[in-house]
Amino acid sequence: MVARTAVTAAALALTATTTVIVLPATPARADDGQCTFPSKNYSGRPWALQRVNLDELWAVSTGKNVQVAVIDTGVDVKNPQLSQAVEVSKGENLLKDKNSKGEKIDRGNNSGTTDTVGHGTRVAGIIAARKASGTGFVGLAPDAKIIPIKQNDADGDGTTATLATAITDAVKKGADVINISQDTANAVAGGQTLLDAVNYALANKVVVVASAGNDGLGGNVKVTYPASYQGVLAVAASDRNNERAPFSQSGDFVGVAAPGVDMISTVPGGGHCSDNGTSFSAPYVAGVAALLKSKYPNWSAQQVVAQIEQTAERSIPGHDRLVGWGVVDPVKALTDVDPEHPVASPSPEDGVVRGEAPSVTPLHIGETAQERDTRMSTYVVVGSLVMVAGLSGTAVAVRDARRRRGGRLKTG
Repeated sequence: MVARTAVTAAALALTATTTVIVLPATPARADDGQCTFPSKNYSGRPWALQRVNLDELWAVSTGKNVQVAVIDTGVDVKNPQLSQAVEVSKGENLLKDKNSKGEKIDRGNNSGTTDTVGHGTRVAGIIAARKASGTGFVGLAPDAKIIPIKQNDADGDGTTATLATAITDAVKKGADVINISQDTANAVAGGQTLLDAVNYALANKVVVVASAGNDGLGGNVKVTYPASYQGVLAVAASDRNNERAPFSQSGDFVGVAAPGVDMISTVPGGGHCSDNGTSFSAPYVAGVAALLKSKYPNWSAQQVVAQIEQTAERSIPGHDRLVGWGVVDPVKALTDVDPEHPVASPSPEDGVVRGEAPSVTPLHIGETAQERDTRMSTYVVVGSLVMVAGLSGTAVAVRDARRRRGGRLKTG
């Protein structure tokens, strides 16, 4: 793994006594904010799932016996695809009954199974939504269980203190994977308490996956937390062409990238909507982590992370600050495995061509390179035939003229 940015003592001292707002990492919706709860079902298979051979993937693992904690805005169990996926008895709501202004607010039930924002419900769906008739959308780990831990809402009232508590509680509740699609405001480290909570999870073999952040427009580089903590798998967003999404945060701390553009997922009350962001790339990877933990329950968090990074589709032989070790390849992560000697850290690979296609043919907008080459070859062949035909016609015309004029051509 690439070394992460060190968290300085000064930063820890500062943030240990400062309240830091933790906000969902989401840019503008792909549907321009037209989504309502509940919504209509998405009937097709989303592009982010079309790039994966799901039958081959699920022949190895479906995430059975694995619990994924979703630390977010809650998970609405009224969506039919999530009603059987959520461990309601283990859910938790860490928000108080009053906001930062002292105003009383209805934060929902104590189990964290209400979601007025819709963010956490989307995240949970990408991980473990059950199959359902009328839609091609399904979670990558459809037999995994979700532990909903609500520590944020529409007012952004979550703090690093509640985030740290959420991580610690998730471990105690038996989570195998923790998804954090949030980051601290203003790139603040978050304090010793948050760092200790992350280390506590890692020490207990819990995989911690976090979104890298959405402040990457214009080449902006900003270290985000908890994504940049050592041992956390930081996930950037990729587009349909396996390139970094323009908004996706880049940096040496990025572990891998995953689809994060036009991401279809479940919403409160039922149905689906589309959204953009590393918030939805992280659960895509958390789903893969759940599949691995189900297949190899004794693997450490480091081994699971290293396997995902090692099998990602590389953009360069080594680490790329834009997409980390590459775009996650779920099938390869589950099938290219040495169970007896799992990798402990990713290593550079030779012979990698930028833009190399994943093992399952990806979607393309417009013409692929192969189609373009085929089209150009066709043009050359057809052009040659037309030229031959034209020359043949000219020769016949000259011959006939000679016969009519005694074999002489006249000019002028």
